[in-house]
Amino acid sequence: MGGDTGGRWRFRGMGWDRDAVPVLRWRRGAERRDSRLGYGRELGFRAVGARGCLGARGNACPLGAVVPGRSTGGRCPECARLDRAHSVAADTIADDPRPYRVYLAWFGPGLVKVGITAEERGGARLLEQGAVVFGWLGRGPLMAARRTEELLRAALGVPDRIPYAQKRAVRALLAPTAAERAAELVALHARAVVLDALPEALERVPFQAVDHMGVFALDGVPAASAVVRELVDGGTVAGRLVAAAGPDLHLAGADGRIIVVDTRVMSGWELVAADPRDAVTVPLEDLPRGVQDGLF
Repeated sequence: MGGDTGGRWRFRGMGWDRDAVPVLRWRRGAERRDSRLGYGRELGFRAVGARGCLGARGNACPLGAVVPGRSTGGRCPECARLDRAHSVAADTIADDPRPYRVYLAWFGPGLVKVGITAEERGGARLLEQGAVVFGWLGRGPLMAARRTEELLRAALGVPDRIPYAQKRAVRALLAPTAAERAAELVALHARAVVLDALPEALERVPFQAVDHMGVFALDGVPAASAVVRELVDGGTVAGRLVAAAGPDLHLAGADGRIIVVDTRVMSGWELVAADPRDAVTVPLEDLPRGVQDGLF
């Protein structure tokens, strides 16, 4: 069986603290703790046992289920269903009284999206998604924010989701100046605020770019050659942290390669310390040659 045994620290996900510093989050029974990361720091860990379900909404998985290694959700089907039962992202609630914000986000050349987030969360959602640049479009009630998101998809063809594989593929192609990185969002914001069908309840917000290039330490980072797609019992991940974006850690290995660790596949594992200079012994998926060369 997997699950949370109560006696072991298990990884529960990567996040960003209030200082926009990446953190690794852990759980042991009802205990929680965070480990702050720093660029240039050496990391090494080894997976032990089986990958257990994270549970739902702060509760342990009642089945003690084992989760497939490549799952990015980290939950068994039952807990995944419960976790999304009252999810704004899943569009399952409509009566949330909190104010919401509509954002425009840029991940690299040609990759822009629209989304919404609770105003109280500030820009946390954009750090979690790995947005290199973002700006607010408006604020208002949940349903007005949701209608605005749908309007931009329909009227301007702006998606509300971008796969992480595409985000990773363009990180070696980011423009050198903040103005260049913000240019696509400036143009999109100008087109969006004049749409006649924007809900009256949505308060328009003047565009102001928030740039995460420095926060993610992406300036000058070499293109990655492979991605960690799953952990295995006894498998090791090691290297020096050179960048981080969203749920991804970019590690420079002892062999000189840059490996991206998708921390979503780490959730539910018991991880123990390993030598940061050890070889990576978990399954890797090589990135296309053009991604490695920064061609697309």
